[in-house]
Amino acid sequence: MDWELTILYCCVLIALSILFLLRQQRRSATGRLPPGPPGWPVFGNMFDLGSMPHKTLAGLRKDYGPVVWLRIGSIKTMVLLTAEAATEFFKNHDANFADRMITEVMRAHDFNKAAVSLAPYGQYWRVMKRVMTVEMLVQKKINETADIRRRCIADMVEWIGKEAGSVIHVARFVFLSSFNMLGNLMLSRDLVSPGSAEGSEFFAAMIELMEWSGHPNIVDLFPWLKRLDPQGLRRKAEEGMGRTMKIVGQFVTERLKDQNVAEGKKDFLEVLLASEGNGRKDGVDKISDHDLNIMIMEVFLAGSETTSSSTEWAMVELLSQPEIMTKAKNELAEVVGKSNKFDENHIENLPYLQAVIKETLRLHPPIPFLVPRKAIQDANFMGYQIPKNTQVFVNAWAIGRDPACWDDPLSFKPERFLGSKIDYKGQHYELIPFGAGRRMCAGIPLAHRMLHLVLGTLLHEFDWEVDDVGRKGLVDSRERMGITVRRLVPLKARPTKCSI
Repeated sequence: MDWELTILYCCVLIALSILFLLRQQRRSATGRLPPGPPGWPVFGNMFDLGSMPHKTLAGLRKDYGPVVWLRIGSIKTMVLLTAEAATEFFKNHDANFADRMITEVMRAHDFNKAAVSLAPYGQYWRVMKRVMTVEMLVQKKINETADIRRRCIADMVEWIGKEAGSVIHVARFVFLSSFNMLGNLMLSRDLVSPGSAEGSEFFAAMIELMEWSGHPNIVDLFPWLKRLDPQGLRRKAEEGMGRTMKIVGQFVTERLKDQNVAEGKKDFLEVLLASEGNGRKDGVDKISDHDLNIMIMEVFLAGSETTSSSTEWAMVELLSQPEIMTKAKNELAEVVGKSNKFDENHIENLPYLQAVIKETLRLHPPIPFLVPRKAIQDANFMGYQIPKNTQVFVNAWAIGRDPACWDDPLSFKPERFLGSKIDYKGQHYELIPFGAGRRMCAGIPLAHRMLHLVLGTLLHEFDWEVDDVGRKGLVDSRERMGITVRRLVPLKARPTKCSI
């Protein structure tokens, strides 16, 4: 028996060695690849990534330059680390890298085929992207729903006001408020409140989806392990996604039966249903219930998580530098008036608040690598030969710290944006927290409103302080990966209602 095991062991080693040599030969045959660290046989550079790969890979720039080549398991990967590389990528190579790299978890219930952010680059994606950007998330439609956000923000202020004087988990209240904003935009209804059980199952299911989506999956690196699903992540994804889709389906059914929704005010569900007949995938003119539910889930996943995580990072930076918070609060008091409510109409007259949001997104982009791209065909990029199906990480976290673009890049300085035309809407490649090009996030106009409205309200309505425990938490820079990058130690602070 020992000899049989020894022979088997040798055969495996020989097979792995041959596989490695063949890959090395193919690497030579493809032409000049970007520089990168040497990898292990079979495993490649997977051990080089660390627990926070956006930080680890940013450190490779000094040794290998703006474009780095990795082999992560069986996946060929190109990483862009500077604004110069991002500019070349989005300006001159956007179309050839317009497909998405799909993980095994994303395939659960064909989520990757229906979600606009992940769908293959083709007719279905074009039609649904147009629906989102022209009919759903256009400025006119967002303006029409300002009263919804105003009411949800008022609820958030009331919830926090009841906890005034106590230490609270700030991001939780922001998440709940964002969730209800999106619930009303999509389905014309509140979904959650701190003391209510209504919608709690959906809320819990969405939190679960966010958690497992951030787990690294060995199957993505070695596809031949797909059938085994050694970590059980595909099974968990199938179960969690199925449960969440069932709840969404119930919400949709209830909404379509509801005769009390105001006439003339279409929510996004009605917009999606009204868009049928515009040339769907596979010649089908109707959005299936399955695709509809997934698109609604996608909006909730992206919108609520991005708003709450970015607001938490902003509050951490402001509490760490009270003089910056004071400037922001003084601007709000001057423009809005201490006795008045902060409103979306005030945003354009608050350059310092806008600068705080930009600086937060520069240092803490919600998705550090954006959503990974994939080469549709072989390409010549910056003098390198990039093979078809190469995965591309655009490291927005590293680009936001690129010393070629930013003075004192590691410091939180909103003043750098005062008088500057740089924004995060995809035209300035040194600041791309929501991406750029064809696959740029469709929800930027809505995210812009929600981020400013939430943060501005928190600063205008309340004074904030942290106790000794919270102060220690402020300097704890550890992070955890999920749908977005959040703080490992959540921000907990004590609100006090501002005196008029």
